[in-house]
Amino acid sequence: MKWINNEAPPTERVLQLEQKLGIPTAVATVLIQRGISSFDLAKTFFRPSLDALHDPFLMLGMSEAVARVFSAVTHNEKIMIYGDYDVDGTTAVALMASYLQTLTSEVATYIPDRYSEGYGLSSTGIQFAHDNEITLLIVLDCGIKAMEQVEEAKALEIDCIICDHHLPGEELPKAVAILDPKQEGCSYPFKELCGCGIGFKLIQALALEQGHDITSLMPYLDLVATAIAADIVPLTGENRILAHYGLEQLNTAPRPGLELLIQNTKKKRLQLSDLVFIIAPRINAAGRMQHGHYAVDLLCSPDKDSALPLARAIELMNSERRLTDEKITQEALEQMPDLNTEVSTVVMQENWHKGVVGIVASRLIESHYRPTVVLTASEDTLVGSVRSVRGFDVYEAIKACSEHLIQFGGHKYAAGLTMEKTNLVPFREAFEAAVIERILPEQLEPSMIYDTSIVFKEITPKLYRILQQMAPFGPQNMRPVFHTRGVKDTGGTKVVGKDQTHLKLEVTDFSGVSFSGIGFGMATHISQIKSQGSFELLYTLDENEYNGQKNLQLKVKALRFTQ
Repeated sequence: MKWINNEAPPTERVLQLEQKLGIPTAVATVLIQRGISSFDLAKTFFRPSLDALHDPFLMLGMSEAVARVFSAVTHNEKIMIYGDYDVDGTTAVALMASYLQTLTSEVATYIPDRYSEGYGLSSTGIQFAHDNEITLLIVLDCGIKAMEQVEEAKALEIDCIICDHHLPGEELPKAVAILDPKQEGCSYPFKELCGCGIGFKLIQALALEQGHDITSLMPYLDLVATAIAADIVPLTGENRILAHYGLEQLNTAPRPGLELLIQNTKKKRLQLSDLVFIIAPRINAAGRMQHGHYAVDLLCSPDKDSALPLARAIELMNSERRLTDEKITQEALEQMPDLNTEVSTVVMQENWHKGVVGIVASRLIESHYRPTVVLTASEDTLVGSVRSVRGFDVYEAIKACSEHLIQFGGHKYAAGLTMEKTNLVPFREAFEAAVIERILPEQLEPSMIYDTSIVFKEITPKLYRILQQMAPFGPQNMRPVFHTRGVKDTGGTKVVGKDQTHLKLEVTDFSGVSFSGIGFGMATHISQIKSQGSFELLYTLDENEYNGQKNLQLKVKALRFTQ
C-alpha cells in the first residue's frame, strides 16, 4: 500500500491559526488542509448552526412543489410517497410520510420491489397509485431520468414531484416540480445533498410557509443523519450541519424504530461511523433480503410496541444478508485467478443473490484493487452492481459501454446496470477497454492518505478533545490520520483476539513517550516488531475505556518497517 502525505501548508499560516485559536500545531495543520484557515471559518466549522442552512426556496422548483403539496392537502387528495429501497430512499420516504401525516391523513408509502420492479420509478408503482386513487406522487432518491414513467403517470392524471440528487440526463421528466440541485439552472448553493436531504429541504420549505421555526424539524434529523452516513456524501456545508444535529437527535431522542436498532449496538453515544457500519446495514437488509417497506414501517412506527417485531425481523434479515454475502464473496473470489492480467473485474453467476452483489463488489476490491462489476441473473437479463477505486469515475466507464446495456445509473464510485445475457462477453471487453483508456496507473495501487507527521509527545488530552470537536467525520472531513516514525516495541506488544489475528501494541518513539495501540488483522508483524526493529505507523486517535479508566490509544491503520 502506498502512503500519501497530504500537502503541508506553509509554516507561517499554521503558526498564525495556531495562535489565533489556541490549538496544537497538528490541529492547525489539519484545519488549513481542509480549507479552514481563519477564525471565522473555524467558528463556523466547530459550531455548526441550523440557522446557517440555506433558504430552501433557492432550489429550482421548490415554490411549485410547495404549492402543489398544499393544494393536495387543502383538497384532501391522496398522496403517495415513493422512494428507492436503500437507506437513503427508505429514510427519505419515512421522513416525508411522517411529516405530511401531520398535515393530512391521506398519505401512503411505496417502495418498489428490488427484484420484480428494480431501481427507480416503476410502472407497477404508478399503477398501484392509480388503483388507489392517488393524484400526487412524491418521488424521492430516484426519478430524475424517469421520462416515460412520469408521462405514464400524467396519462393517469397523477402529478409527480421529483426529489432526486443524482446527475440528470440531457432531458428532464415533465413533472410538476423537480428538486435536484444538480439540474441545469438550479442556483442552490449546496449541490451534495443526499436524497433524504432533498426531502428535508422540501419539508423545511413547507414548515417555513406555515411560519414554523427550523427547530420544529429536529425530530426528522435522525433520519437525515442516517441517510447522510449511508450514502457517503461529503461531510461539508449543509451535510455537516444536518449530520451534527441529526446525531444529537439520535443520541437524545431517536424515533422508536431507530432507538431499537441503536440498543443493539450497545453504544453509549453514536458516532457517524456507527450509522455507516451498524445501523445502515440493518436498514438496507430489508430491501436486500425481503422488501424495503419493512424499513419504512420500522422508521414510521409511532411507538416501541409496534416497532419491536419489525426490528426483530430486520435483525434476522441482516444476519441472513451477512451469511449470503460471505458465501457469494468466496464464490466470486474463486473466479478471480483468471483475471489477474486485467485492470477491471467482471464476475457473474446466475444464482447469486441480487440484493448483495453491491456488497460483494466492494469486498472484491479489498482483495483485487480495480473497478469491479458483479452480475447475477434476473429473469431473462443480467443485473449487477459496479464499484470503483479511489479517484476513478466508474460511471463514465459504464456510460462508454452503454450500447451493451439495457439501462444503467449511478455516480462516480458506484453504479447499477442491466443487460441482455448475450451481451456479457462484449460488455466485459468494452468495460476493460473503457477502464484502460481512463484509469491512471496510480489509481490501480491501494493508497492511504495521512494528514501530518507528529511525535507521541504531541498526543495530549487537549489534542484529542479538539479532534473530537471536528466530528462528524466522513468524506472531505475524514478522521485525521497521523504518521509517526522511529516507533519501537517497549516489550508489551502481543497478539490478541479469538483467532489471534490482532496486535495489541505497547510502543514508544523518539520523543520518549509511550502509548498503547490496537492493530486489527496485523498479527503477522509480531516477530519483526519483537526483533526490536524500528517501524512507522499510520493511525487515528481513540479513547479506550477499561475498568472505568479512560486512556488515549492509537488505532493503527498501517504499519511498515524502516528500511
